[in-house]
Amino acid sequence: MTAPIQFGLDRLLEDAALRRPLAGRRVALLAHPASVTRALVHSLDALAALPDLRLAAAFGPQHGLRGDKQDNMVESPDYADPQHRIPVFSLYGDVRRPTDAMMDSFDVLLVDLQDLGCRIYTFITTLRYVLEAAAAHGKAVWVLDRPNPVGRPVEGLRLQSSWESFVGAGPLPMRHGLTMGELARWFIATLKLDVDCDVVAMQGWAPEAAPGYGWPLGERSWINPSPNAPNLSMARAYAGTVMLEGTTLSEGRGTTRPLELFGAPDLDARALLAAMRALAPDWLGGCVLRECWFEPTFHKHAGKLCSGLQIHVEDPAHYGHDAFRPWRLQALAFKALRLLRPDYPLWRDFAYEYEHDRLAIDLINGSELLREWVDDPVASPADLDALARPDEAAWLQEREPFLLYR
Repeated sequence: MTAPIQFGLDRLLEDAALRRPLAGRRVALLAHPASVTRALVHSLDALAALPDLRLAAAFGPQHGLRGDKQDNMVESPDYADPQHRIPVFSLYGDVRRPTDAMMDSFDVLLVDLQDLGCRIYTFITTLRYVLEAAAAHGKAVWVLDRPNPVGRPVEGLRLQSSWESFVGAGPLPMRHGLTMGELARWFIATLKLDVDCDVVAMQGWAPEAAPGYGWPLGERSWINPSPNAPNLSMARAYAGTVMLEGTTLSEGRGTTRPLELFGAPDLDARALLAAMRALAPDWLGGCVLRECWFEPTFHKHAGKLCSGLQIHVEDPAHYGHDAFRPWRLQALAFKALRLLRPDYPLWRDFAYEYEHDRLAIDLINGSELLREWVDDPVASPADLDALARPDEAAWLQEREPFLLYR
């Protein structure tokens, strides 16, 4: 029988020798609501209880250290933790990068963030920003590693030069297949950072093992790392469904299955699915698409009955880990809609993550290429493959030196 998986936090809490280099140093923690122990104790509380560790400050990324800010661009303030009596600094409030004063509050920053394995998930960007700040201020960073819940598969166009933003920290494909610890190693090498960074690696993580294929199903409870990330099914679909944020279609916010379904009041989901199957049936593998109806209670199309499709990836009889390609699936839905209704107002023009001059769909994809492919009436699925496959192959090769788990 295999030993239970240990996350980086578990190892740090259980091994006093591992913590010994922290003795006498001021320690800060960057964490969110899913930063918990196996017993579901928040990492801030678990670390504060250690007699040999001096906790001096804490940081919260988007959505906050403990609480959940429901939507994007809903900021969190700085505050004093009433129990531990330390400052809690927001990296999604007045600033996105830690200030000099924030950096002066600690000697070593522990990063304990559960990621979703998708480039646009902003915890990746926050990781980059704190590594850069640590390099500039001579501070140390320890990444307490956690699983990439969607495992190793790679998919999507890489972010292009000049398209970096808070939802695009670097030239990664949409689905990158790395853990936060591995991403830290890649950032340091790519950005040529001179920073003291250690990764407290997991023990026993098997990224390609069924049934979780990245997430240790049966061993660990799923805690939402952000308010609309309620389960593994969402995480699996997210590299595709996140693109819905740049469209007028509902991504299911305001329902109990956000970012697993999509639709609109004026959508004909049955006709859309038929068009998707006709265009590129092989892009629909590894999942089941079900026609459904839903009424969001808030966000896009609130209070209106929407016709849509739900992506089902939880049944082992239907989920194919290597066959499921969420980015292509969602791109195909856009393409099919554009062919069915050429004048459909698909792209949502609004301020997305504080960017006002570029369309959200382009920021999400890291270039204009996806949108241009959708809008080109003669562009085929093979044309998008021709754009994406070289990026995916190059990334598979580039990431190899940074893998910590085989």
